[in-house]
Order: sequence, then C-alpha cells, then structure tokens
Amino acid sequence: MMNKVVNSVEEALEGVTDNMTLMLGGFGLCGIPENCISELARLGIKNLTCISNNAGVDDFGLGLLLRTKQIKKMISSYVGENDEFERQMLSGELEVDLIPQGSLAERCRAGGAGIPAFYTPAGYGTEVAEGKEVKVFNGKPHILETALSADFAFVKAWKGDTEGNLIFKATARNFNPLMAMAGKITVVEVEELVPAGELDPNFIHTPGIFVQRIFKGEKFEKRIEQRTVRQK
Repeated sequence: MMNKVVNSVEEALEGVTDNMTLMLGGFGLCGIPENCISELARLGIKNLTCISNNAGVDDFGLGLLLRTKQIKKMISSYVGENDEFERQMLSGELEVDLIPQGSLAERCRAGGAGIPAFYTPAGYGTEVAEGKEVKVFNGKPHILETALSADFAFVKAWKGDTEGNLIFKATARNFNPLMAMAGKITVVEVEELVPAGELDPNFIHTPGIFVQRIFKGEKFEKRIEQRTVRQK
C-alpha cells in the first residue's frame, strides 16, 4: 500500500512554479478543483499555460487567475462565460489555443495513454487545421492532433481513498479522469476521503496509479454558471 494523502492544499501544491503547464479538470463550473485554484491565486505564480475545457467566470474558477494576470496561455474549448478572458484575448494580452471539445478530451486522454498523436476529422477546413498534417481515411480528410500533457494536473473527485483511487459524481466525470492520466504530478481534491480498500473496485473511475497527491478539500462552493428554472 502507498499512502498518497497530503495534509493541506498548501502541501499538495509544493513544487508548482512560474512558467509551468497545468491541466485543470471540470466542465463549466462543475467538478473544478476549487481549492487548488484558490491556492494558485494566493501563491501568485505567473506565466502559466493552463489546459482546461473552459476558463471559469470572472470571479470564480480560472477567472481568479486571469484577473491577476497569472495565465499567459489558455488551451481550451468553451470560454464564452468569461468577460475578462474575452478582453485579454482580443487585446493580445492572452495567448489562446481554441480546440474542438472532443479533440481536447482525446488529446488529454492520449497524453495519459502514451499515444503521441492521432487523426480526427474535427476541425478540418477551419482555422483549427492550419499548419497541421492532413490524411484521407475512407474518403474523408482528417487532421493530425498531438497529445497534451502537463507538469501538474489538478483534479476534483467526489470520493477518493488514501491510495488515490477515485470516484467522480455525475457531470464532474468529464475532463477530470482524462487529465488525471496526463499530469506528471496529479493532485486530487476530494469531498470524501476514505481508507484504502473501502471503495468498491467495480465503481472506481480512476485508479490510484495515476495519482501522486490527494487531500480532502475544505470548502466547495459548487457554483452554477446559468441557473434556469421553470416559471411557477
């Protein structure tokens, strides 16, 4: 058995420095590593390249790091909820690599699986394909996409055990399992931390072999980007 528990978010982020590439799980504001992002903001680490499906909102998620100009480049898919992101991108302050959502997910998964590149039809004929190799399979053009990896991957899970085995809940099982595979050091914050052997192996989504550090998060706001309800 290997105990991967660290006592705090401060300990979990030891070794994160300027100019690193980070992966951050989540879909919108669902399943984002809130504690880790808050600690990154507190540390003031600069010139980060962040790989994330989205960029949070102006005052939450990765929006906290954009507000303090800690991110120099975003590699992402859907960024339409963040006005500060838009401002920095249009002004040239922020370098942006926009990727089709499925391609982003597969590039992360490929990075964790040791696959250097793959062909996909997504993005052919658009700016996404500029400068990329094209091959035809079954009469259809495909572009070559390379795998993504990161110095650190920050992941949010519902349950985890002391060996780093993880279970995600509902929509939070999005980019988190893929990014957990692709970080050189994967840090996980969980809502519930249980002893090794307590999780049913049949329900584990990410095995502990991909995780280096795990801790119990102190606070989760779990904000909703757009709340839509029926009229009374």
